[in-house]
Amino acid sequence: MKRILIIVGVVVLVAAGAFGYRIYLKSFAPNTPYPLANNILLIPTGSTLESIIDSLVHNGQILHEKNFRWTADKMGYDSTTIRRGRYKIPALASNKAIITLLRGGNQAPIQVTVQNVRTIEQMCGRVAAKFEFDSLDLLGYFDEHFDSLAGTVKESRLTRFIPNTYEFYWTASPADFCKRMLKEYDRFWTQERKDKATAIGLTQEQVYTLASIIEKETNYNVEKPRMAGVYLNRLRDGIPLQADPTIVFALGEFDLRRILYGHLQIDSPYNTYKNLGLPPGPIFMPGLPSIDAVLNREVHDYIYFCARPTEDGPGHAYAVTLSAHNENARRYQAWLDKQGIQ
Repeated sequence: MKRILIIVGVVVLVAAGAFGYRIYLKSFAPNTPYPLANNILLIPTGSTLESIIDSLVHNGQILHEKNFRWTADKMGYDSTTIRRGRYKIPALASNKAIITLLRGGNQAPIQVTVQNVRTIEQMCGRVAAKFEFDSLDLLGYFDEHFDSLAGTVKESRLTRFIPNTYEFYWTASPADFCKRMLKEYDRFWTQERKDKATAIGLTQEQVYTLASIIEKETNYNVEKPRMAGVYLNRLRDGIPLQADPTIVFALGEFDLRRILYGHLQIDSPYNTYKNLGLPPGPIFMPGLPSIDAVLNREVHDYIYFCARPTEDGPGHAYAVTLSAHNENARRYQAWLDKQGIQ
């Protein structure tokens, strides 16, 4: 009898061990490969357990689908506990670890770079590609809510966006994005920068708008404060800015390499040959060097500048008198003709 009890005990222990091992395999053993070719899982709004499992399988993020299903059932991971988001699946993770991550909503953040755009529409297209919302959602927010929140009009909306790379969650809404950008705008405009804007007689929006012109005039950061000084001298003296990039913006021909007399006749508030002062809004999102160049402009007597032949070195040729400027312009036009640039 004693021997029988021992045998039965051994059988029970073996059975229990086998059952425990199966539990281990299903829930605690690694179920993601190493390395993972794609470790990002997106769970959009309205996802079901089936759609999540389909994505995990399609992405090659789980090895044993049945074990994952079993663990999800035991852990109560279903339509009531699914949380949308962008998740980073670890290599060699167990089903329990994956489900704990997803059910806890522990999202992996995204990096969103805001820069190098001409219009709000272009920015919306680029930004929305990073989020769950689409560009029309973001555009709709601008049209319905942004101006009252930011104190802008349509032409000046871009002035509220300071170029940089920012961290967000994929599930952020258009409102979340815009409100964060306005906080970054307030953070950028320190009292020191505000005081510098006041000292040169410009509002923050006007600084940004002038910086946008400088951004498209030159890539040479060293000369940007000097160029800012020219434009500020023109504004001071009531001379039209005559900035070619504003003509390009007004025409919408962004690949245009040479401005001709006919182009200058366009009827547009952005035509700084016809209109005094700054255009109604920025023509591009300026980089920080361009914004700070306006705030820290070089004080000088230059009124004119024009591009110069590349063999003369980077930057532009500056002049105090019209006669000197005309000579600089003649040399540049001759160089354009020689290069065959129309």
